[in-house]
Amino acid sequence: MTETPKGPAHKRDLTRRRVVVAGGAAVAAVGVGGGLAMNAFAGETTADTEATASETCYTLTTETTEGPYYIDADKIRQDITEDQEGIPLTLKLKVIDAETCKPVKNAAVDIWHCSALGVYSGYEAMSNGGGGGTPPSGSPSDAPSGTPTGEPPSGAPSGGTGGGHSEPTDDERYLRGTWKTDRHGYVTFKTVFPGWYQGRCVHIHVKVHVDGEWTDAGYEGGHTCHTGQLFFDEKSVLASAAVSPYSTNTTTRTTLDEDTIYPDNGHEGGLLYLKYDKKHIAKGVHAHLTMGVAPDETHDSTDTQPSTSASASAS
Repeated sequence: MTETPKGPAHKRDLTRRRVVVAGGAAVAAVGVGGGLAMNAFAGETTADTEATASETCYTLTTETTEGPYYIDADKIRQDITEDQEGIPLTLKLKVIDAETCKPVKNAAVDIWHCSALGVYSGYEAMSNGGGGGTPPSGSPSDAPSGTPTGEPPSGAPSGGTGGGHSEPTDDERYLRGTWKTDRHGYVTFKTVFPGWYQGRCVHIHVKVHVDGEWTDAGYEGGHTCHTGQLFFDEKSVLASAAVSPYSTNTTTRTTLDEDTIYPDNGHEGGLLYLKYDKKHIAKGVHAHLTMGVAPDETHDSTDTQPSTSASASAS
């Protein structure tokens, strides 16, 4: 999204530029609750190492395409697994203001992703799950969609039929959910490790909504300040592929480097920090990431593919 260089957005942009010019390793240390602000846990994520160290506040987490399988979030819940099989995944996200490093509390965070076999709930007839059967026509492409038509919080679907928002084909809603960030900006979900489908690497969609109101009916009003995707490193995906039911997925897998949506900028672009037993990934995976957002801006979706190195669009 292109912002007019004035007002809060302009101030935010200048702040980021000043820090970057001062040095790529510069850290804006801002107190949060009396402690040092933390943005992305430093250090490489592997199966047997824990993330450490501190956060930086000079960049926003990259916006990516929303995808065509958007559904208004009607599931206010932390456990989105339902009856889906797969490796247990605990996903912990922290939402901070990228300019101040302060936590964004009471935000509505949506996540949604495909099953272990590459199928999206609500769109089972349109998904090309690779469970050994004959895939239906129309392969997901994650082409950008327009502004969502429902009330937030909303999720933006991944996969799809070649662009634009697609209407749901069924009433299933597994692996979709919305929950509220706490006063420290944290939100945690229980789900399963996503699978893959034609043309895309393994990923999770995410949206962050602010300035709305939590009611008995859910979350109402406000605006979407971040639309993005979360990604998994190749080592973890290869480990998951050896475990059932992922091992029965016959669809050719697109790697992280081959994916046309992943912006190829590491954790800033949504690459998750992961922790799991590398010899027994089936026991479960813990994933976490801190996302820097601009609460005063609106980012419903993006009409630009962020990856310039990819050779072709997903199909």
